[in-house]
Amino acid sequence: MVKTFDVIVIGGGSGLDIAVEAAERGLKTAIIEQGPLGGTCLNRGCIPSKMIIHAAEVMQTIAQSSQFGIDVTAKKVNFSRVTGRASTLVDADARSIEHALRSEKNPTLFRGNATFVGQKILNINGEKITAKKIVIAAGARPTIPPIPRLDTVPYLTSTEALRLKTFPKSMIIIGGGYIAAELGNFYATLGCKVTIIQRGPLLIPREDKDVAELFMKLWKEKGNVLVNTNVVNVQKQKRNILVTVQQGNVKKTLHAEKLLIATGVTPNTDSLNIAKTGVKTTKNGFIQVNKFMETSVPGIWALGDIAGVYLFKHSANLEAQYVLHNILGTKRAVPYYPMPHAIFTSPQIAGVGMTEQEAQEQNKEYVMGRYDYKDTGMGAALEEKNGFVKLIVERKTKEILGCHIIGPEASTLIHEVVVAMKADRRKALDILRTAVLVHPALSEVVQRAALSVPV
Repeated sequence: MVKTFDVIVIGGGSGLDIAVEAAERGLKTAIIEQGPLGGTCLNRGCIPSKMIIHAAEVMQTIAQSSQFGIDVTAKKVNFSRVTGRASTLVDADARSIEHALRSEKNPTLFRGNATFVGQKILNINGEKITAKKIVIAAGARPTIPPIPRLDTVPYLTSTEALRLKTFPKSMIIIGGGYIAAELGNFYATLGCKVTIIQRGPLLIPREDKDVAELFMKLWKEKGNVLVNTNVVNVQKQKRNILVTVQQGNVKKTLHAEKLLIATGVTPNTDSLNIAKTGVKTTKNGFIQVNKFMETSVPGIWALGDIAGVYLFKHSANLEAQYVLHNILGTKRAVPYYPMPHAIFTSPQIAGVGMTEQEAQEQNKEYVMGRYDYKDTGMGAALEEKNGFVKLIVERKTKEILGCHIIGPEASTLIHEVVVAMKADRRKALDILRTAVLVHPALSEVVQRAALSVPV
């Protein structure tokens, strides 16, 4: 017997809002989740990572206190308390969400791994369910690269790295993207000897080149980095993990207490047996969607990491809002523009729109503005010597093509640019240039970058 619903949502992250709202609108709704409710962000991503990263920020503030005439040192780090604080909070939130769901008759919560056995039929713990409308928001998981002997060593992914109870003296990180940057910074700041191994020439290679180059320069002051380097194999040796790498024709072996794999994410389409639906996927396994988040099969939508349009929690939340509209019959395209992002390292990094290298690849005629934190009143007060704001502006239309920030509160400052771009594409630069700002405040570095654009 197949149990019928109006709507089935697979995934208890951003899909949760769809399920709850659909149920409140009177639709018989099912939500399926095999892990803790709240999704990647709450349980093993942005929330716990930012909580532990704040501890590193406190440590760095203490380390830099002498610049401000204050003599203080950190005597001890209670590492289990640092990670335990984050784990306790997110676990409690996940339990609270589940309790709230179970207290209602609608939506119905199914626990376990769902697999498609027909185009719109799912098997969950031996029970079959179906619906005319299905939302796939099943997320992604850490990618595990095919490194020889990796399966023989106790490696970490971001999930485990956020919940370690014992502080490691040394760590090797394979990968040079966002996760490597954030967790590498966290562990290095607390005193762990961190080595990052990156296949390409730069860390965080998707960022604007000027930002990536400065970040790597600053990273080298606190940790090791091997670029243009491939991992040959790994092995366990007593308490250490040995990692053999190759740079050009040279091989060498590194060792550390812990090994962290941070090589991107893999969509969970394979675990869903998505082929049974007829839904089209990319060669990397992401579900293909149009601007309405519709898949190739009518009545099936996908959103979040499994769709791979953007791999951000805020983009998934946006997509969920519009999928809900579309389910209810009001067809609306997802208005992504402009989509910002941030990396919570030290210094923080944030961006929106094109990088300079992307503008060049697209043959854009552009001009640039750039301003350093240190040349503002608040930047000088903070003793910020490295940070900057960079604007890329189309020469003819004066449209802001991109903005990139590295420095204190970059994740907050980028919103000034986002709001201006959202208000009016063609007038965004003028909005930034003419707004009246509090003086002195960090926001002035954004305005002065805008004023430096040669228009």
